[in-house]
Amino acid sequence: MNTPRPPFPPFTRETAIQKVRAAEDAWNSRDPEKVALAYTPDSYWRNRTEFVTGRDEIVAFLTRKWARELEYRLIKELWAFEENRIAVRFCYEWRDDSGNWFRSHGNENWEFAETGLMSRRFACINDQAIREEERLFHWPQGRRPDGHPGLSDLGL
Repeated sequence: MNTPRPPFPPFTRETAIQKVRAAEDAWNSRDPEKVALAYTPDSYWRNRTEFVTGRDEIVAFLTRKWARELEYRLIKELWAFEENRIAVRFCYEWRDDSGNWFRSHGNENWEFAETGLMSRRFACINDQAIREEERLFHWPQGRRPDGHPGLSDLGL
């Protein structure tokens, strides 16, 4: 399935923000099959030290990720954009199966095909151990509510 995903490049500030929010919403669904459809069939990723190519590998990667990153909640924010590229910064909070909480901070560089599907994704991520009472992302599992503060509002 290679269904086009608006908005399409070249991006404006408004359409880049729409693309970022759509990605955040998809990842917060924690549905690997759904998320993978936003990428070209031959999409190439670098995520930390792992290299992923194609939707099947994306699904496998995300399945492993969300099996160990429990109670995952993500916020993305536009950093920069130009033509068919978008840079974002993000944070997500999660806990492991022992109840230890983390806030993962990162940056991603995205490149899009003319269909609006992401063809390349490069992610750098650092994990910070936090106490449960330090958590900032408290919405119910799924899409971040529109009224919830973003990263800049939270001072992250």
